[in-house]
Amino acid sequence: MSLWSGGSVVIPAILSGGSGTRLWPVSRANFPKQFCDLFDDSLQSLTIKRSLKLGTPWIVTGAALKTLTEANLKDLHLQNVTTIYEPVAKNTAPAVAVLAYVLVQRGMGEEIVGVFPSDHLIQNTDAFYNAVAEAEVLAQKGFVVTLGIKPDHPATGYGYIQKDRSSNKVLKFHEKPSFETAEKFLASGDFFWNAGMFIFKAKTMLEKFQKLQPEIYKIVSQLKADMSNLNEVYAQFPSISIDYAVMEKLSSDELACIPADMAWSDVGSWDAVAQVNDGQHGPKSLEVKGHDNFVFGRENKMYSFVGTDDLIVVDTEDALMVVKKGESQEVKQVVEALQKQGSSLVKDHVFEKRPWGAFEILRDTEHFKSKVITVNPMSQLSYQSHSKRAEHWIITRGEGEVVLNDQVIPVKAGSHVYIPTQAKHRMRNTSETVLEFVEVQLGSYFGEDDIVRYQDDYKRT
Repeated sequence: MSLWSGGSVVIPAILSGGSGTRLWPVSRANFPKQFCDLFDDSLQSLTIKRSLKLGTPWIVTGAALKTLTEANLKDLHLQNVTTIYEPVAKNTAPAVAVLAYVLVQRGMGEEIVGVFPSDHLIQNTDAFYNAVAEAEVLAQKGFVVTLGIKPDHPATGYGYIQKDRSSNKVLKFHEKPSFETAEKFLASGDFFWNAGMFIFKAKTMLEKFQKLQPEIYKIVSQLKADMSNLNEVYAQFPSISIDYAVMEKLSSDELACIPADMAWSDVGSWDAVAQVNDGQHGPKSLEVKGHDNFVFGRENKMYSFVGTDDLIVVDTEDALMVVKKGESQEVKQVVEALQKQGSSLVKDHVFEKRPWGAFEILRDTEHFKSKVITVNPMSQLSYQSHSKRAEHWIITRGEGEVVLNDQVIPVKAGSHVYIPTQAKHRMRNTSETVLEFVEVQLGSYFGEDDIVRYQDDYKRT
């Protein structure tokens, strides 16, 4: 049973950064780990839903993830979430500093804030709420509080928090240990995994920055109330984690730890995904003279294993990865090799979300490129033209109108419109249901950068 009564409020601040390269090929730079449906939902959706019981969430994320973030919030029917879009990634300390400063400037310095990563999995939510409730009491007294995960094995991939045995005070942060040291930590019972979850008063955290990181405090103090100069401010920040900048510098009289046993995972590898799923994910599979194989693949495909054990198979539209269990941390080497080759597989999927909807590439050849494009209800693409390609649009679902050189053409399922090179055009969904069409491009170049925008609802002109 959860101790969280809902009577008090903690502002959940969700940090949504990182690229999740260890979960390639599902996670990619332009569609990172927290947005991937690794389980029944995306990790970010699960985090947001979990946080709603605490209070109205804030999200701090990169400007490059704005479209994905807004689509995620729309899917969850949330409109009152405050979002801060970082123009450049500077690690977690600047994100927390900006968050604390903005809250104080808005007269919310006494509010309790809970900082939570967007890409972690918590299966025992009652234990999570209980830990936050205990942490909130200490935060009200002026402590900065960290949630420490009770270790169940001698992990070498996490930092550790050493807690005083007779109180909640933190004695020391420890870097990722050797296996032998991790075994000693586990046996002691005084050491907990650092999961990057912190609870504090907004004004308390800002005071810690002023004391421990005066340069960051000086920079963040330049921020205007409406954050209109966020780009200029962020350009000055150093890239540093909140652990190094603040947490590890706090004394035991300032920093407390609440132990938590909440079935937590940072989902940092495909081994972790396999362990959480405890078997095959989604698609059909069978094993012949093999066991303990794991598949993360496509629903319409059969996967068979013959004489193989302990394999992880990850299958996407344009990449297939096979790795031995226990070796999935090395997937990042595949990503590094692809980066050296200049491969787009590191950044992009064959699908992409846009503010107005989404598209999926069907074929991309030297002579033509085809897509399925989905337009959200009452949304429209930018009014645009292309210099190196013409397009055929075949509407397959819904109804709307095409604007072609200022001429409005009503369309519905079965309609076809030809878009000549250099012609100004846009698709507009005028209905309350989704509009879908197939686009076939013909020309000499099919890059997304061959575009001139004349009008755009999303200020991309």
